[in-house]
Amino acid sequence: MTPDSFRALALAALLSAVPVAARPAPLTVEDAIRTAWTHHEGLRASAAGVEAARADAGRASLARLPTLSLQGRAFRTDEPMMAFGTKLDQGRITQSDFDPARLNNPPAIGAVGAGASLQVPLYAGGRLSAAAHAADAMARAEEASHARRKDELAAGVVEVYFGAQVADEGLRYADELVAQATETERFVRQRASQGLALEADVARAAAFRAQAQAEQAGAAQRRASARSGLALLVGPEVAEAQLVSTIEAATGTAQGEAPRERADLAAARFQEQAAREGVTAARGSLLPSLAAQASVETLRTPDLAEGHGWTSLGLVLRWDLSLADGRAVRAARARADAAASAVAWKTREAAREVDEARGAITTADSRARAAEEAVQAAERARALREARHRQGLLPLTDVLDAEAALAGARALLLGSRLDARVARARLALATSMPIEGITP
Repeated sequence: MTPDSFRALALAALLSAVPVAARPAPLTVEDAIRTAWTHHEGLRASAAGVEAARADAGRASLARLPTLSLQGRAFRTDEPMMAFGTKLDQGRITQSDFDPARLNNPPAIGAVGAGASLQVPLYAGGRLSAAAHAADAMARAEEASHARRKDELAAGVVEVYFGAQVADEGLRYADELVAQATETERFVRQRASQGLALEADVARAAAFRAQAQAEQAGAAQRRASARSGLALLVGPEVAEAQLVSTIEAATGTAQGEAPRERADLAAARFQEQAAREGVTAARGSLLPSLAAQASVETLRTPDLAEGHGWTSLGLVLRWDLSLADGRAVRAARARADAAASAVAWKTREAAREVDEARGAITTADSRARAAEEAVQAAERARALREARHRQGLLPLTDVLDAEAALAGARALLLGSRLDARVARARLALATSMPIEGITP
């Protein structure tokens, strides 16, 4: 083996032994939204609320079915009437049981028994059907509210995703500004040592570099905050993910399929429906109820050797009158009126949100176009002024002004692009269109 070959093998072995830092996994905004829908704890809690509401609706829909009641009992008594009745129910009455002395002072008697009864509601003043309709409406309202929470979460993910992306870019710009300011300071100090620049210029360059470092620290903090917000909504595993969706991708406004009814408006309408059914149920409490009942019972001696059984059939009419029920009707009407007002308010609020989102898109697009032009002009101005300053044709202040102007233009551009992307997500949310084209 030649020395060169040996060195090549040794270098390859050394490089293979050095651990390679894993690059963060790429993450698109679509994947971020779907991950949030799957793992967000708040959305899981919302889904559990939907299941609970569905179960309540199912229980209310079964209220008109027969109710089966089972009972068992065991007792021992020497109370005269209870003792006589127990023997009668057991089918053990004899002539001697009518002896006055025995009737007045019976010996203690024990018994065990069991029974079953079946009750079927026939009429309840409309309470049962109204309660079932109200529970179904509330379940639908909870489902609609859950759908709205998913949309709001998607819009929030768009904001934190591109906010983190903008924060990354802002930190990169801040690093570049620090490097540029440091180089400018070095050049000015060198010129000053040669007697070609004033000490005041050195001080200005040092102050500008210090300001750039302060802005760099702020940019780093903003990036950390943006990343923590992304991790909060999507999950800690994506805190340092590589954000690969471009912020400039969305242009124009949402087009295509007609928007659906907003989920929060649908939820408000279902809540109003439930409140109206609540009025019907409250009125039904002022009316009597009628039920059919059938039962079978048995009572036996403790050793089960003797005993008797019987059956019964009947209709049960019940009418509970209370002044509180009248107040309950008034309260139910007030809740129904409040729900109707909530629907009207939500409708007006939704219309305003659409107008606001459209206006925000127009403004953000205009600002982004102007900012792009400003960045290009500022970059050219900085390059020209720096070149002329190095030739001794411009003072340092012109260079620093160009640097500051470029930093401001870049900040405006990043903010405008973020505003434009978020405004489009807000418009999709306001018009109930799929956010980023993603449907649950």
